[in-house]
Amino acid sequence: MSVIITQPLTLEEFLKLPETKPASEYINGEIIQKPMPKGRHSRLQGKLCAVVNEVTENQKIAYGFPELRCTFGGRSIIPDVAVFQWKRIPFTVDDQVPDNFELPPDWTIEILSPEQKPNKVIGNILHCLKYGSRLGWFLDPDDLSILVFLPEQQPVLLQEEDFLPVLPEIQLTLTVNQVFGWLKVRVNNFGKIRATFYD
Repeated sequence: MSVIITQPLTLEEFLKLPETKPASEYINGEIIQKPMPKGRHSRLQGKLCAVVNEVTENQKIAYGFPELRCTFGGRSIIPDVAVFQWKRIPFTVDDQVPDNFELPPDWTIEILSPEQKPNKVIGNILHCLKYGSRLGWFLDPDDLSILVFLPEQQPVLLQEEDFLPVLPEIQLTLTVNQVFGWLKVRVNNFGKIRATFYD
């Protein structure tokens, strides 16, 4: 939904405002509040970050951040998952992760929520690619499909056992079914849901 403001704000003015819950993005001069993440969204977001970071963090290859504000090219957006090559993370002088990221992620991932308009979400992915991102995923949990964006190429719709492209430096093999399979839970013989998820 859009936040009501009395007059247009510049990007600089927007960034001085207190953060909202859920967070707001600044797109084409408009302040748009993201919907509150629900179960499927949170599960996919958390698992994607965990799977990427499991194969990249220890070797300092890359890192996947959930809900990280990225401000560049006149927009301030918050991808559901923003993956940065380790060498592009603007660490502070004492080697801490900074609060402000003023650059596009290498890989941006968006998960469509029922309240969102697909074109606005896809617009953020295209904005990232325009300013240097190398890969974008757009997950639709209802359709069980993933639309993949690569620079200067037509988007590709992947489903079922299609393999998903990842950044070449990340050793990770995933199919669409594997990603959406994370939403399933096991049920034991007594019909009770166990608190474990399929890998």
